[in-house]
Amino acid sequence: MSQAFVNASVKPLESLDMLSPHEVERLQDRSDSGVYPLFRQCVLAVLNCGSDMDSTREVLELFKDFDVRITVKHQGVQLELENAPASAFVDGEIIQGIREHLFSVLRDLIYVVDELDEIGQGLTQTDQITNLVFHILRHADALAPHVRPNIVVCWGGHSINRHEYSYTKKVGYELGLRGLNICTGCGPGAMKGPMKGAMISHAKQRVQVPRYIGVTEPGIIAAESPNPIVSELIIMPDIEKRLEAFVRLGHGIIVFPGGAGTAEEILYMLGILLREENDTIPFPFIFTGPDGSEAYFEQIDRFIGATLGPRAQSKYEVIVNDPARVSKRMYEGLSAVTAYRKSVGEAYHYNWQLHIPEELQHPFEPTHENMAGLNLHMDQPDYLLASELRRALSGIVAGNVKEPGVRAIEQYGPFQLDGDNVIMRELNTLLEGFIEQRRMKIDYSAYVPCFELACD
Repeated sequence: MSQAFVNASVKPLESLDMLSPHEVERLQDRSDSGVYPLFRQCVLAVLNCGSDMDSTREVLELFKDFDVRITVKHQGVQLELENAPASAFVDGEIIQGIREHLFSVLRDLIYVVDELDEIGQGLTQTDQITNLVFHILRHADALAPHVRPNIVVCWGGHSINRHEYSYTKKVGYELGLRGLNICTGCGPGAMKGPMKGAMISHAKQRVQVPRYIGVTEPGIIAAESPNPIVSELIIMPDIEKRLEAFVRLGHGIIVFPGGAGTAEEILYMLGILLREENDTIPFPFIFTGPDGSEAYFEQIDRFIGATLGPRAQSKYEVIVNDPARVSKRMYEGLSAVTAYRKSVGEAYHYNWQLHIPEELQHPFEPTHENMAGLNLHMDQPDYLLASELRRALSGIVAGNVKEPGVRAIEQYGPFQLDGDNVIMRELNTLLEGFIEQRRMKIDYSAYVPCFELACD
């Protein structure tokens, strides 16, 4: 079936109705160093809401004739869209939620570029990066001071099956009954389900201002277009700052079944929780899935135990097929978070005290050289090994769905990973399990591994 396209002019409803000529010029700079390619890709991802494609390349190829221009008239800012996906429109009018997301993209890209220029690209200090994440979230009006901790971050795969997706909705429903808000990576699957479930219970409980926060970054947004339930879309500069935004903004985390990206998120969080500075800071961390997901979590738990050890396994709780219990445990955990922050005078809206190692903050570029140079050996602190394993999984995600990673694999072949035999064997078992369970991509039948492991 042929794809339908639309040309349209779109104005913001309320926010961001003024831009300087300098800002417009930067957004329309089509050079290799300009912002336009990034802006175009993010706008296209928003317009392509509801897509079942998880390949940035496929999205860009399908809409290769798409273009977006910014015009500034006396009425304010206007986006001129050419050959946009028709699914973003109803009777010639753009869907309101998509309109909001378009200008969230514009808001964040302008602000982040200006902030990075002001602070400088050479961010070397932990507090500078944490401060940048705070500024981006504050600029997006995502921080709500004086509100009891109630934001639950939900991680999980975009390519989950219907049974698992239904379970994520049930958990979201239970969270919503308890007045808790949802923050996810903004895409489909386990990112959409909790929001959808919470919408129903928020309506039942007459929650006046429910929050469905989606946090993404330019490299992944085209492969995981924002789902239509997201009411607050936030674009972070890169995957590392996206992950930090989750743990600074959220008050607890629930992990549903997923693939390499979900494993990356788990390892990121363990790299934080394993730091001694964070031992006394409560942060509920729960893994859950429906009946039939026991093997998945056994596999994850085995990998963590074999590589990072029992201390890492003690940092999370596994609950299978019990949405009400998951929600109750999270609610209890958030009560502990509230009590702790009261006792130490910590802000409710941003977790300043949590120490995030620099190894987890600086962007990792998954080139073949950098992937081959990862320190996948046991003779290092557990939090550092967690960081290195996180980078390995991040590179595999890039090779699966991100355009630069896919292009690098085509040019140079699979990423080569080497390290201690025990780590390589366990990593191979984990990744093979993801492939067998069809968790690497939505189009699993055509999946070709983008990695090779040096295993005995």
